[in-house]
Amino acid sequence: MITSPLLTKVNEYQAWRAKLTKTISDYRDWLASSPQSDGVKELRLFDILETLGRDQIVIAFLAEYSRGKTETINALFFSDFNQRLLPSEAGRTSVCSTELLWDASDEPSIQLLPIASRKSEDTLTYLKTIPNAWQKFRLNIHSAEEMKFALNKLIEETEVTQSEADELGLWNPNDANMMDEFKRTGRVKIPAWRHAIINYHHPLLKNGLVIIDTPGLNTLGAEPELTLNIIPSAHAVVFLTATDTGINKTDLNIWNEYIKGRAKYKFVLLNKIDIMWDEQKSKQDVINEIDRQVNITAHQLNVSPEIVFPISSQKALIARIRKNSELLEQSRVLELETALGNQIIQAKHEILGRTIAAECSEMIKGSRKILQQRLLSLRNQVAELKELRGKNLDESQHILAKVVTERKRYEASIPTFNLANEKISNHGKKLLKHLSVAYLDNSIAESRKAMGDSWTTVGLNQGMRNLMKQATELADYVAKESKTIKKLADNIYNVFQSKHGFEIFESPELDMSSFLNNMRALEKITDDFCKDPINVLTEKHFLIRKFFLGLGAQKQKIFEQARKECEHWLMDVLGTLKIQLTEHKATLVDRTKNLMKAKSSAESLDSQLAVVEREYALLSKEAQALDGMLLYLILATKPAVQAKLADKNNFGLDKTLQMPDLPFLNIPTVSLPPPP
Repeated sequence: MITSPLLTKVNEYQAWRAKLTKTISDYRDWLASSPQSDGVKELRLFDILETLGRDQIVIAFLAEYSRGKTETINALFFSDFNQRLLPSEAGRTSVCSTELLWDASDEPSIQLLPIASRKSEDTLTYLKTIPNAWQKFRLNIHSAEEMKFALNKLIEETEVTQSEADELGLWNPNDANMMDEFKRTGRVKIPAWRHAIINYHHPLLKNGLVIIDTPGLNTLGAEPELTLNIIPSAHAVVFLTATDTGINKTDLNIWNEYIKGRAKYKFVLLNKIDIMWDEQKSKQDVINEIDRQVNITAHQLNVSPEIVFPISSQKALIARIRKNSELLEQSRVLELETALGNQIIQAKHEILGRTIAAECSEMIKGSRKILQQRLLSLRNQVAELKELRGKNLDESQHILAKVVTERKRYEASIPTFNLANEKISNHGKKLLKHLSVAYLDNSIAESRKAMGDSWTTVGLNQGMRNLMKQATELADYVAKESKTIKKLADNIYNVFQSKHGFEIFESPELDMSSFLNNMRALEKITDDFCKDPINVLTEKHFLIRKFFLGLGAQKQKIFEQARKECEHWLMDVLGTLKIQLTEHKATLVDRTKNLMKAKSSAESLDSQLAVVEREYALLSKEAQALDGMLLYLILATKPAVQAKLADKNNFGLDKTLQMPDLPFLNIPTVSLPPPP
């Protein structure tokens, strides 16, 4: 049987991530046992390692009903179960959004959020932290029948009145099926569940893969959190269309509204190519016809044909269940898996390279500079001790006096440092106050006040513009304050560089561009939402209110991220100097002790010289170890650097919104008590 190229790639990524984790862990251990030990840095490294431990690869699937989306998920990920894991029979399709993942701390299960939760103002993100909000059912992975029965809950529906459907934001007079049902029975069918989380033990899921199965256009549009956060945060978005339907108006709506300008990494699947298989035609004629359909699809979506993959998910599933390699090749699913594996791994390399690897490499560079300073000091001490050989007592006293004078000059500079540190601390408190929860709550309250109780698209747009104006003013203020702090820091660095020969070092700058870009991305999404003719004409107040609440949750994450970045920057701005001060003071103390001992006798001098030379040799080995860690992290950041260059040179197929790296799914899933 042919091995899944996707599984191979995910395994390779897991090995890469494990090596990255070990490198960072080794550096943390080195830092903890070195004189450079820094509680703040160690805590930050602990957080980074925790983040890596929870790291996920998110793939979101979007399609209108009856495009074979669920069948594709079954074929790509769950054929080892030897039957369909997710329900995808004709006429039976998923009606609630579903996450598939593996949490080793919980048992195999399906957790379901009742549709009535839409009446509250709570977001999906928040509800995932409330165990009692969900219903949980165990999955017996050893029984196909029990698994099938439990997972069929995903497609359960419930009948409600028109007013109840409207209250939940699910009444849609443009839905022909809903209107037919309403005319016949006076009631309508809606999904029984709002969201589902399936905890399933599977090799791909064990390695951190998370699959998002989204519902069709109507249900998708009724859950703004999916479109505001989950889809833009995914490491790959897979959009399905089908050969038997082609690209119709609904498909174009999904593509244009939720994928085209929002997903950076996207794939188009042209499913059901098996309907073009014809024994009366030559193999080449069939291939030509499929290629023609691919080109038509690419033209309609205005994308490169290279990201359009023709497949037969049904035949791929059958082939894997029956271990039929020939049919699997014919389904062309392996080409998709290879491309998908390459893309998601590249995306993860870029993200981790841009964030974790880059940050840790800067930490190691700082430690390496301090270590080089210590090595230079030891080299000077060796020279001093060797110079004492054959010297008389007066000459020894002269060398010792020079060190004592240097020590006094250093101590005289400490009040200057303390004053600068206090000023920086005061400016930092003012800066962080403007990124506080209270400031954000006040901004959101003002936006809501500007909208009033009407919940119209006009009000929503006005509220967002007001918030964007406040965000821009805030970014300007923070940038101005950070420049003042940086100037204070640079001045004190210069004092110790000029008076005490410290390593030349410029304090880091605070970059607020990420904060502004993330806010602009939300502004663009809001603008698109408010310009959508359907939303403008129908003014669905429930949906607009939900959208506003989703925006509030996203804004909170953006503010939290900006505040964290500011806190780290404030810790770093004088961090290197503080370590240099500690190291310099220790060096002066050591030099004084060594000279005092060495001047007593030639034998003592040789003994001290041997001690210093041994320390120098040990530190040289540590420097080599740090060089190895740094080299690996620099190599790990390469994909991110290459991606940045590609963006700069406009190599992408189209421009997309750069949403923050704030995966909705990184919040731990709820852990519910087993049912009685």
